[in-house]
Amino acid sequence: MNPARIAGVVLLAIGVVMLIYGINASHSLADRLSNSWSGRFTERTTWYIIGGIASGLAGLLVMASGGRRNSN
Repeated sequence: MNPARIAGVVLLAIGVVMLIYGINASHSLADRLSNSWSGRFTERTTWYIIGGIASGLAGLLVMASGGRRNSN
């Protein structure tokens, strides 16, 4: 397996973990109160969800493009 694909898998795994952590945090008491008062999640939870999505997409892109080789 080439190093770019390994990096892609690592990014994807980090993204999934961050997304799961953010979704679990959104169900906490602090986030429920914040959501009921302001209509949004806390800043930390929002960044975990956004970071998880971004890292997961980056991992998929790196995995998709990292395995190609030039035949020159």
